[in-house]
Amino acid sequence: MAESSAAAADTPTLDFERPVVALERKIEELVRVSGGTSELRPTIALLEARARELQQKIFSELTPWQKVQLSRHPARPYTLDYIERLFEGFIELHGDRRFADDPAVVGGFATFDGMPVLVLGHQKGRSTKEKVLRNFGQPKPEGYRKALRLMELASRTRRPIICLIDTQGAYPGVDAEERGQAEAIAKNLEVMAGLPVPIVCAVIGEGGSGGALALGVANRILMQEYATYSVISPEGCASILWRDDGKKPEAAAAMKITATDLMRLGVVDEVISEAPGGAHRDHDASAKLLGEALLRHLKELYYLKAEELRADRYKKFRHMGAFVESGDKGK
Repeated sequence: MAESSAAAADTPTLDFERPVVALERKIEELVRVSGGTSELRPTIALLEARARELQQKIFSELTPWQKVQLSRHPARPYTLDYIERLFEGFIELHGDRRFADDPAVVGGFATFDGMPVLVLGHQKGRSTKEKVLRNFGQPKPEGYRKALRLMELASRTRRPIICLIDTQGAYPGVDAEERGQAEAIAKNLEVMAGLPVPIVCAVIGEGGSGGALALGVANRILMQEYATYSVISPEGCASILWRDDGKKPEAAAAMKITATDLMRLGVVDEVISEAPGGAHRDHDASAKLLGEALLRHLKELYYLKAEELRADRYKKFRHMGAFVESGDKGK
């Protein structure tokens, strides 16, 4: 069931959303005052139509930086929100069997439309306590090693793998470096490339740097409409190129990190629509759209043999980054 407009209006509001939210609050007040009578229905209907038109206009003209803000929206659904809505019988598994469990990565076995699968994903927190517990969605080496352990288990049991990507990047702390952060990420890239089962990944929020790519070597890479996927954050890029954090909108535009840009560049295979106004406005509707896309791609891959899946993955990543030189070489 879709979330109410009241619930949507109570979520944190970005600057460009404010005109729509203001209209929705006015509509709620009129509904409350009318008490269910028909006198104000024409006015309410008119305002509802105006709110839809305004939302459509604003969201059709979003800048790359505004899409970055949407990908980070604190009310945006996270991995566990989607698992709750799309998967049945989810059994979360913990630990990398080497050091510890990392709550920034969640994973376990479940059924998806009757199909046994492994689902993995980055998990951020809502409250301050949960954000600290989840390390703000930034995994440490044990998180990636936990994911690797589960993926190898899925390959032995011939279960397809679904990865939901949503992290600003791997944790850059001293303790993570001491335990081999780079090696853990590199090992995941190596192993995922050769797994004999279908892998479908979806970027559901931020897809940042190697921390995202460590769960992103897949046969199919999907991306929600207002998600982002990049080697560095716009803030990081701006600080390196211009030494000015205020240049982050220019950096976001230059980096081509939005779903439409990456679809055009051949990095992602499908852009998944979100609920009107963004996934944070209606978790259920956005989950339904995501589930339909995941299922469609899984069905295409399900009956391929192990060699075909590996070849498909290899071909996909070999074709990324193709470019054409122009100009005379002799000059």
